[in-house]
Order: sequence, then C-alpha cells, then structure tokens
Amino acid sequence: MSKLSRIRRRLPRLTGPQVVVTAAAGVVCAGAAATALTGRTGIATALLALLGAIILAGLMLLFRRLARVQKAGLAAQRDLRTTVEEMQRRLVAAVERERLTAGDRHLELAEAIARVKLVTDRKAGSAQVLGLPREFEATVQLFQGFTPRAPMPSSGDFALNPTDLLELLHLIRTRQPRLVLELGSGTSSVWIAYALEKAGGRLVSLDHDGGYAARTRAALAAHGLSGIAVVRDAPLTPAAIDGRDYPWYDPEALADLHDIDFVLIDGPPAATGADARYPAMHMIEKRLADRATIVFDDAGRADEQAAMTAWTERFTGLTREGELLGRHAVLAFTRPPAMAAARV
Repeated sequence: MSKLSRIRRRLPRLTGPQVVVTAAAGVVCAGAAATALTGRTGIATALLALLGAIILAGLMLLFRRLARVQKAGLAAQRDLRTTVEEMQRRLVAAVERERLTAGDRHLELAEAIARVKLVTDRKAGSAQVLGLPREFEATVQLFQGFTPRAPMPSSGDFALNPTDLLELLHLIRTRQPRLVLELGSGTSSVWIAYALEKAGGRLVSLDHDGGYAARTRAALAAHGLSGIAVVRDAPLTPAAIDGRDYPWYDPEALADLHDIDFVLIDGPPAATGADARYPAMHMIEKRLADRATIVFDDAGRADEQAAMTAWTERFTGLTREGELLGRHAVLAFTRPPAMAAARV
C-alpha cells in the first residue's frame, strides 16, 4: 500500500481538461482495438481518426497552457527587472546624498580649521595657538548637535567663533527662551534658529547693514528657517541718553516686541563709534520679560566692560553671571516684583 502511495505521489497532477482528454483517448483506443479484433475495420478507422482529433485537441490545450506560463514568466521577469532597477536608482541616490552631505561637513570643518589657523598665523600669539584645539572641538560638537539642511555660513572673524556659538546654543537649550532678540545678524542667526526649532521659540535679528541683513535672510531661507527667524533692517539713528547721542538701531524695529527673554548683543560694531553698544539696555529694558538672559559679545573690550558696569549700577535686577570661555559675558535680569506688577 505504501508503494502505491509513493507511485501516486510521483505521478504528475492533471487538471480537469487533461483528465477528460486522457480518459476520452483511452476509451477511443479501447474501442478501436475491439472493433479491429472483430473485423469492423471501418469503425476502427473512424475511431482512430477520432483518437487523432483528441490527441490534436490535447496538444492544443498543452500549447495554450505553455503559452500562458511563458507569458506569465515574461511578465514576472519584467516586474523583477523594474523592481531591481528602481532599487538600484534609490541606492545610488541615497549613496550620492550621503556622499554630498559628508563632503559638505568635511568642507565646513576644513574651512573652520583654516580660519582658526589664519588667526593664529596672523597674530602669532600663544593664546591663539593654545585655543586651536578648543575651536576644533567646538566645531565638531556643533555639527554633532545639529544636522544643517544646507551649507552653514562661515564662523569666526566678525562672526561668532565655534566656542562662542557652542556656549550660546547651550544657554538657549537650557533656558528655553520663547523670544530671542539678536542685535547684529549673521552666522549666529542660523545656529540660533536651529536651536529654537528644537526648543520652540522664535528669533528677531536687527541689522543696520541692508546687504548683510539680506544675506542672512537668504541663509535662513536656504536652511528652511524663515518661519523661526526674521531679520529686520534697522538703520542706525541717534539715541539720546543722559544728554549724549549714540548711534543705535532704529527703535521702530522693536516697536512690536514684548516679553523678550533672551538677548544677544553683537552689534552695532565698534567701528560705528565709541560705546556703540552702551544704549542697548536703555533701549530694550522695558521690552524685556520679567526674567531674561542677556549675552554680551566681545565682553573683554574696555567699552563693553564699562557698559556692563554702568548697567548693573543703573538697572535694578540686572546682575552679572560671569564670563564664558569665549568672548561672551552673561547677565541675568529679574524685574523687581513691584515693577513687574506695575507693568501688568
């Protein structure tokens, strides 16, 4: 019994039409043999002709089935070829994107290193030489924290260097400001906007140089950050403080800003005149939130040190937190309760 089962399993499985044709052929063969043995040659001949027709019909069914199988196989090959080609295109595109991204990061790091080296060669001072590894490490940490969507603008020179940027972004991440005011736009505007995109909040930058403001706006747009940060043209106008006029940003650029809880003072540049940044606290104090952080760039210069000393003596609730590793000084502003209640 087991032997018959094995034989049955080895036999090909026939479809319904194939079974019918096979059975009909068997019946006709048996009839032809019987009629031939009894001497009825005419009937035997007719049965043989019928057998031939049955065999021909079976062959046609077989060829038709083979044609369908071949057609299905060709369609499957086309689909497979299309799928493989699409996968190859996607793989090549992904590899090319990664290659370009890696190339951009390499160029940015190389440019940052070259700028730091240029400063070192130009000044030839021991402080710059010792600071070279620190700037390189800060650059690496900056790009580890963010993945820019376009090439970043240059840092250093008039822009904030990598160490300053790294410490500035750390303050923004830890203090979570809702509204950041930046006096003087540039590379820092793009980095701050990336930090605020993660933390939530928005940035308003003022710039007295229309061309520089336009370049910063273009950089923000290239990185898809125009919804986070805006750069406003603010030409320098006389700001009268204690009987003296200082060139400072047009106050109209600040007219709609209230509850500013983070300020970066990186302008106007010193070339605009002595004590160029002294008016800042006088112009923004009433627009600050009850608690705010103020970061003062180039804090080591004499004018900036004098400005901070005068501010802390004049404005209640303003204290110096200390200086960061770079060129920044950090001031904390807390509005006294009585003054805060008067604003409500």
